[in-house]
Amino acid sequence: MIACLSPTCAPAADLTALESRWLQGLWPVVSHAREVLALPLDIVVQPQDAPGAAPLALGFVDGRCKLVLSLRGNPLAQRQLDALDADLANPALELMAAHELGHCRRYLDGAWHGMPAGFVAAQPPAGLSPELQQAWLDMRSTRREEGYGDLVGLAWASTRHTTLYARLHAWLVTERSAELLPGSHHDTLSWLALARSPDALQGQPLFEAASQLWASGLKD
Repeated sequence: MIACLSPTCAPAADLTALESRWLQGLWPVVSHAREVLALPLDIVVQPQDAPGAAPLALGFVDGRCKLVLSLRGNPLAQRQLDALDADLANPALELMAAHELGHCRRYLDGAWHGMPAGFVAAQPPAGLSPELQQAWLDMRSTRREEGYGDLVGLAWASTRHTTLYARLHAWLVTERSAELLPGSHHDTLSWLALARSPDALQGQPLFEAASQLWASGLKD
């Protein structure tokens, strides 16, 4: 069940205990994505050491979404699990995987870094060089996508782990508040504030629920 980006990707039999643990935790989201949402989703387990990499990320290759785990030689992967209460570990892994599904949906829709109808992105501050202007625009675009991804993750939690929602939301706020630079790539706090209650994300399908709340929180 593991697809690879390259022939050197480790087969399932060679997975480490940590890789198996992450896959076990996020698998409900993978199954839902494939069997219910019919998303073209592959799993990639990077065989090389990846210190400092995001343990879980999304790639998009030839029309398919690639859920990429970079856990080997990456202390952050174990630290993230160790920081979670035991009963939150699997739900948090699911939330992270659902966040990546949000990115997948946006790529498939051709909407990556795009704005909903009626919204116009703000322009960079005056006086920046062309390179810094582009970096500023890229940062703001990435921030919007991260906000959408967080809301998809919370939309999943709102229906699958309703009784744990408040704790999952608080955990995500803590994650996003760490070493925060206001307005930077991972500053999604304005969207998280709109999703304090699971009610804000219930009553609609996963992506639609996130999209509605995401649009209401757009400032640029």
